[in-house]
Amino acid sequence: MYRLLFRHVLRRLDPERAHELGFAAVRLVAAVPPLRVVVGLLLGGRTRPGLRGAPRPDRAVHVLGRDLPGRFGLAAGFDKNAVGVRGLRMLGFAFVEVGTVTALGQPGNERPRLWRVVEDRAVRNRMGFNNEGADAVAQRLRRVRDTPWGREAVIGVNIGKTKVTPEADAPADYAASAHRLAPFADYLVVNVSSPNTPGLRALQSVASLRPILLAVREAADDATGPRHRVPVLVKIAPDLADEDVDAVADLVLELGLEGVVAVNTTIAHDLGEGGLSGPPVLARGLAVVRRLRARLGPDAVVIGVGGVTTPADAQAYREAGADLVQGYTGFIYEGPAWAGRINRALARREGR
Repeated sequence: MYRLLFRHVLRRLDPERAHELGFAAVRLVAAVPPLRVVVGLLLGGRTRPGLRGAPRPDRAVHVLGRDLPGRFGLAAGFDKNAVGVRGLRMLGFAFVEVGTVTALGQPGNERPRLWRVVEDRAVRNRMGFNNEGADAVAQRLRRVRDTPWGREAVIGVNIGKTKVTPEADAPADYAASAHRLAPFADYLVVNVSSPNTPGLRALQSVASLRPILLAVREAADDATGPRHRVPVLVKIAPDLADEDVDAVADLVLELGLEGVVAVNTTIAHDLGEGGLSGPPVLARGLAVVRRLRARLGPDAVVIGVGGVTTPADAQAYREAGADLVQGYTGFIYEGPAWAGRINRALARREGR
């Protein structure tokens, strides 16, 4: 059904407009309790314990200090402003990473800035961190956390550098976002790997990255107090050389951070501006996750992301050493049943 809809309707629309319409429909359904329950049962498979192989509450996955109903979640970039967490959970995502959020709101790059690469089931984007800013997203997350379902939800917050902020001021910019958002986040992700903010990827060098991570860690601790340490992870690009992947891993261990998200979009393509996501990233994503797991050891958290389309892709990330797996581009091509299907498959594989 969804593939027919995609082939004959959605792919004829501008990709960003199709995203806006589809996401609005998800939010609308989630706002109507009877519809939300029915869709959650049919697609998410998490409303009732044991339904269609769904993870039971007593067999939850414990990662990053939280119990999750599964290992597969939504990567940052889909819900930039935390407007649709309830609907995304309804569809079967075990956790949702919102953002990327910047300290100040910004419109992002001019349109068009999102393209489908249908022959590869991939997407190219140069969005440029379009979002409403840390204050607006924090206020929205506060309202989410004031609800019973919102306190249960596992929500990560991905933070990036405001475009107008000079690179020299990047630590303070990231720290401002961390301080504002940490009280409402189950984990923070420091995004220094998007190719669509000028100079951002240069911040992946250890010399530039260390002060940013230190500032984020201090700001998060200051915002939440000593009783609630919010995990901090860093998101890296697939285009880093192996020795640079090792250097980031070593820095994470040195600073006592919780882990790494690997990988972001790649610029290793000849399609034009922006980063490419989807199946072309899978092989490198798996290689980076294997390298991180070997370098970080068993205790740090690795979240694998990049090119997940099928349950087998998600399982490959698990076998490479990822504790959790994320996806986004596959959602566009596979439709609303995608997340629940992958989480059920992973649960069956693990005997949950």
